[in-house]
Amino acid sequence: MKYLNRITVNPLQCGGRPCIRGMRIRVKDVLDLLAAGALRTEILEDYPYLEDEDITAVLEYAASQFDHPVLKVA
Repeated sequence: MKYLNRITVNPLQCGGRPCIRGMRIRVKDVLDLLAAGALRTEILEDYPYLEDEDITAVLEYAASQFDHPVLKVA
C-alpha cells in the first residue's frame, strides 16, 4: 500500500472521518464520485487541489478496510 500515507484522520476534522492529506475532502466523498461513474480526470478537474495519487490512496484505503478474514460460526 504505497499511498496510504495520504489518508489522514483527525478527530477535530470531518467528525474524525478519513480525509485526504489533511484537507476537508473525505475518502467517502471520492468513493461516492467513483461509484457514481465519475472518471479520475473529471474528479481532478472538479477538485484541482487533489492529485491523481490521492485517488489511488482512496482506493487503497477502501481495499484495506475489507481485508479481513470471514469466520464461519458453527
